[in-house]
Formats: sequence, C-alpha cells, structure tokens
Amino acid sequence: MALGATIGLALASAALLPVRAAEGAEVFADPSRIAAIGGSITEIVFALGEQDRLVARDSTSRYPEAALKLPDVGYMRQLSPEGVLSVNPSGILALRGSGPKQAVDVLKKTSIPFIEVPERYDHEGILEKIRIVGKALGVDAKADALAAEIDAKLKAAEEQTASINDRKRVLFVLSMQGSKILASGSDTAADGIIKLSGGVNAVDGFSGYKQLSDEAVITARPDVILMMNNAGPAASDDELFAHPSISSTPAGAARKVVRMDGGYLLGFGPRTADVIHDLAASLYGGQAAD
Repeated sequence: MALGATIGLALASAALLPVRAAEGAEVFADPSRIAAIGGSITEIVFALGEQDRLVARDSTSRYPEAALKLPDVGYMRQLSPEGVLSVNPSGILALRGSGPKQAVDVLKKTSIPFIEVPERYDHEGILEKIRIVGKALGVDAKADALAAEIDAKLKAAEEQTASINDRKRVLFVLSMQGSKILASGSDTAADGIIKLSGGVNAVDGFSGYKQLSDEAVITARPDVILMMNNAGPAASDDELFAHPSISSTPAGAARKVVRMDGGYLLGFGPRTADVIHDLAASLYGGQAAD
C-alpha cells in the first residue's frame, strides 16, 4: 500500500474497544514533559490549554499550527522507541492503534509511564477521549468543562440533519491504486463521520477497508464520493469520474465529490462538530438547518 494510503488508513482506522493504560496507569505522576502520539490527542491537549506540557508530537499532529513547532517523533504507525525517548518525556500519551506493536511494547516496558487513549468513532467516544486526556494530565475539571462544551456543539451539529428523510449515500474512497478503489466499510472513522453528518455509508457487509470490485461500486449507488486531502497523491476529479464503475453511479453522473483534510475529517476530536456541520452542508445544502 502506498505511503499516502497508509497514512490515510491510520487516520481512518483503529480498534474500537476502550483499553486501560499500560499497567493500569491513568494519571501521570509527572505531567511536565509529555509526548503526544495521535492528532486528536495533541488537539485535545491544546484545547485544554495544557500545550506547555508537550515536548513532542507525531507526524499526524498538524493542528493547531503551533503544534508544528514541537519536535516530530515520527508517524504514529511507524514509531521507533529511540525517536520517542530522545525527547526525554516524563510520560507518553498515545492514541490506540499507535505502532508498530513491537515499538509500543518496548515503550511500555521502560520506566516512562505510557497511557493509551481509546478510539471510538461516535459522539460519546470524543467526550471519553477528552476526559481520559484530562485525567492523565491531572486537569479533570478542565476536561469536564471542555467535554460539556463539545457535547453541546456535537448535539447542535447533529441536529442539522435530524429532519432529513432522504439520506445521501456516501462512498468514502481512501485511495485509487491501479484503478482499484479502496473504500470504507463499518467500524471506521469514515463510517462514523458519514453517519454523524446525516449520511448513509454506501457500502456495508464488511468491517474496515477493502478494495471493491467494479460491480460492488456500481451496486453501492453512491450519491456522493468522499475523499481526503493531504494524505498522499490524490486522484483528480477527472481521474475519479473517468473510472468506469464510478461513472456508472449517481455520484459519477453528477460529478459529486467532497474533499476534506484527512486529520480534520477523521480526527474525532474537538473540531468534529465543525466537520459535521461542513459535511452536512456539502451533502444537503440548504436542507441542513443551521
């Protein structure tokens, strides 16, 4: 799989079940020098106003802009223990799905506390992330306040499409390699954000990501194609709609594609209410109530 698609897949997929931190740790004894692994983790730390504790980030942590000034310890799925330990962290705060497993196992066996944050692609999962990050940093009250604020924003964003009966069928295309379409099934960040924005995932029957046959794409009958920016070389609109199977769908006939920054679209963090608003507006236009 090409690097761009691999990075996109890391943004888009991780295990759903909550986990406890390594050896049961939930609070850093010393939260003064934290390495944040995972874009949404870094965003949450900034949203809590605790960014001065950060000494490093991973390469998926590109927001806010101030985060880019932090040392980059590498891509969250291709970490090296040496790279993470080189910043001398007092704690490591990592999104579930960071890897490879061997590197994470090494980090967990060091004397540096390693707290793993679960990933769930729904409303409550975002609030859970905020509370876990806040607890790890010892700022529970700040986390409760931020969770309440984000909860209200998410409810308002989801309400935009509550009255829409004719739901758009959305096909999330992670990549097109050699004319093969790699698309999102259930239990993925793409599936979660499509549903929160009032859409219907055009493909079902499988979990995660898989290559679709031309027949499967045509049968899916998507009204809209959803793709990421900034996740490696992307197919142009002309390339996308020239694909024989895509051109045979309602989305192809209407040349309807929505593109968003990958970290923004699939991050499931403090900005997800804005993502829901933007995607709902792209899907339904004036039908989506403000």
